Formats: sequence, structure tokens, C-alpha cells
Amino acid sequence: MAKKILILNGAARKNGSTAKLVRSFTEGARSAGHSVEEFYLDSMDIHSCKGCLHAGRDAHSPCSQKDDMDQIYSAFADCDVVVFASPLYFWTITGTLKTAADRLYAELECLGYGKFPRESVLLMTADGGDYSQAVTWYRTYERNLGWKNRGEVLGKGKTEAARQLGASL
Repeated sequence: MAKKILILNGAARKNGSTAKLVRSFTEGARSAGHSVEEFYLDSMDIHSCKGCLHAGRDAHSPCSQKDDMDQIYSAFADCDVVVFASPLYFWTITGTLKTAADRLYAELECLGYGKFPRESVLLMTADGGDYSQAVTWYRTYERNLGWKNRGEVLGKGKTEAARQLGASL
């Protein structure tokens, strides 16, 4: 069955190592008949979560803030798989990706956590090798939401692993 895949790309460089993993993953996923929609977060206007608990009070958007997250909310509500893509910054995901992940709260709150099952993937690159803090964040996020972890590709140059993961969904 074809799946709808949402990629939240938190990298700052459009042609860097993370972009290469995302491209390979996308190629693999599309070769298996899945559709992919990528959001390059660094070029979007997304504000941090204010914790206002406004979720669900507006029929047009789950959040009180009106910014580029509205584009992501509609794709997120319709997807089967969420891919978090990021280089390793100070041993974890980028702030850009963390901000978008935090803002998904509004959509999750509206739809109900248990009624919003998803599969998830983590794609990360770094010159170093300590991904432990980032992986802990990712696994905690998906576990607390009841999502199914479909895999993690950690490391620069692992394009074939990313392609295979995309094709395996």
C-alpha cells in the first residue's frame, strides 16, 4: 500500500550531507510507490511554541500563531510517515527541527494523541559519532506518541542505507 511521507528537514544547508540522505531516502520511497512531501524548515517562517493551549479553537488552524506551520499541519494530518532529518548540532537535532516538532503539539492535541498513529524515521548526519542525545529525543518523541519507529540512518555518506530504508516502507 502506498504511503504518504512527510519529511521535516532541519538542515541549514540545502546541498549538505543531510540533503544527500533525504534525497536518497526520497528516491527509495518513490521507487516503492510512496509519495513524499519535504519541508525545508530553514527557509520557512516558523515561530517557537508559546504553550498557549489554544489548540483546536480555530477551524482554519490548530495553532493560535499564523506562520508557515500551517503548511505543515495540513500535510501532517494526512501523512502516514513522519521523517525527522537533521545534522547533529551540539549532540542533538537542530533548533529548527525541534521548533517544528514542538509546534506539532497543536495538531496532535486537536486530533488526540492515541488516535493519530504514525510511523517515523530519523535521518541524521555528523562529522562526529555521538548521536545518543538525538536518538534519545527521537525515540522518546515517537514512543510517547505511540508511533512506530521504522528506522534510523545515522551518519554522513550512508545514502544507500537511506535509500533502502525509504524503499522498505
